[in-house]
Amino acid sequence: MKKVLFLFVAMLLVVSVQAQEKRAEITFDSEVVDYGEVDYGADGVRKFTFTNTGNDVLIVARVYSTCGCTIPKKPENPIQPGEKGEIEVKYDTKRPGPIRKTITVYSNASEVPQSLKIKGTVKSEAGE
Repeated sequence: MKKVLFLFVAMLLVVSVQAQEKRAEITFDSEVVDYGEVDYGADGVRKFTFTNTGNDVLIVARVYSTCGCTIPKKPENPIQPGEKGEIEVKYDTKRPGPIRKTITVYSNASEVPQSLKIKGTVKSEAGE
């Protein structure tokens, strides 16, 4: 019985070590995009660039924002190890005032979602 238990534990360890060897990792160039001061109605598109620094294919499953004024767009295809990818974010610049929003990224790189931030200020329509 002890031999069977030992064999089971040994096999479990081998399987867990192999599972840890292949893993995708997402590394962002920056986790914050600063719009600075943007004109009312200006192009509100910015990009978060990242690299798959792991040794398995990275799949960005879902990306969402904290409000409807910010529309994120995830990559359509899987990102191979060592390759770069982008998450595009479009902010509605017809909303004057400060920009402080969070974009949440779900991928196979981590069980915990990653948070990205955008910040800045949209000038009023009169340019003030």
